[in-house]
Amino acid sequence: MLKAIILIGGPQKGTRFRPLSFEVPKPLFPVAGVPMLQHHIEACAQVPDMKEIILIGFYQPNDELNRFISSAQQELKIPIRYLQEFAALGTGGGIYHFRDQILSGGPAAFFLMNADVCSEFPLQEMLRFHRQHGENHCGVLLGTTANRTQSLNYGCIVENHETNEVLHFVEKPSTFVSDIINCGIYLFTPDIFGHIGTVFQRNQQERIQFTCIIIEQDIFTTLAGQKKLFVYKTQHFWSQIKSAGSAIYASRLYLKQYHQTHPERLATNQDGTPKIIGDVYIHPTANIDPSAVLGPNVSVGKGVTIGGGVRVRESIILHGAMLQDHCCVLNSIVGWDSTVGKWARVEGTPSDPNPNDPYAKIDSETLFRDGGLTPSITILGMEILPLIII
Repeated sequence: MLKAIILIGGPQKGTRFRPLSFEVPKPLFPVAGVPMLQHHIEACAQVPDMKEIILIGFYQPNDELNRFISSAQQELKIPIRYLQEFAALGTGGGIYHFRDQILSGGPAAFFLMNADVCSEFPLQEMLRFHRQHGENHCGVLLGTTANRTQSLNYGCIVENHETNEVLHFVEKPSTFVSDIINCGIYLFTPDIFGHIGTVFQRNQQERIQFTCIIIEQDIFTTLAGQKKLFVYKTQHFWSQIKSAGSAIYASRLYLKQYHQTHPERLATNQDGTPKIIGDVYIHPTANIDPSAVLGPNVSVGKGVTIGGGVRVRESIILHGAMLQDHCCVLNSIVGWDSTVGKWARVEGTPSDPNPNDPYAKIDSETLFRDGGLTPSITILGMEILPLIII
């Protein structure tokens, strides 16, 4: 039996995702037409013998989260529940706090993943890799290759190239350590709780009242080189979703994946419908004039209205938005119930990885850099009134 744990964070996190995270919990923001979290859950539900999916975070329970869980359970026919932390306990502290719930039923292993990553989620491949390496280890890390410069922004893994054992792990090193980076997706056996418990007991002895355990820093660095951790390297897509700009890039990756996983979610060119270029998702309730041109990489949400002659490219149009006749929206997110006026042009700066570097990752830039505003996508917040840009 297997379980999956998804760490969804809380309202104090995801500040780089503002203003969008003011209106909806970041894990529920739609990416490629469905909530970000749904991509994780769909991948977990495909794993044989998966019995339960547990969400852990410190969001207050709310109607939106409850509706999402209820809908996902009905659609995917798998139990899903949310466990609320009393505070941010870290990637290790949260699962240790709820260890009895996770171990209930006696799972042989469990997946642990962060909600703010975009991936093909090769979970079944990780499971086979785990079984091939015997029963003496307690974890498999998903890794991917980054360029030397960007690797400094991630947890770096030094492996034994013959056995794939993790020999050394450093979280965001100051100098180059390895071009294999941590993807924030793991497969653990229940033995991992013994190692987390050792850190917890040490913190208690040192009278640390609030125990935040970061599994990458507090556990991986200790277990590396002890034949307890292995790394499975994926050649498929992976990216973090830290900023709104990275959501548009993630949407592109998922829309492309839909050709294999959910072709029914992709719009097609038909008589009496808008012209589709590349990969586009359109919610069935959207009302779009046939003279509009959409794509590539466009997601159109529920109840959206798009007028005649509108051009949309590399953008996410959220629930209830209205794009009036002949406006142009490029590299942008148009917020819930917002309106873009006739002939307006809304254009942002794409924040994609370097297309000439196969190992480049998207940079999660800060809002300001070198005293100036960092170029990025354009975001229209919720309920913006008719916008006309000349």
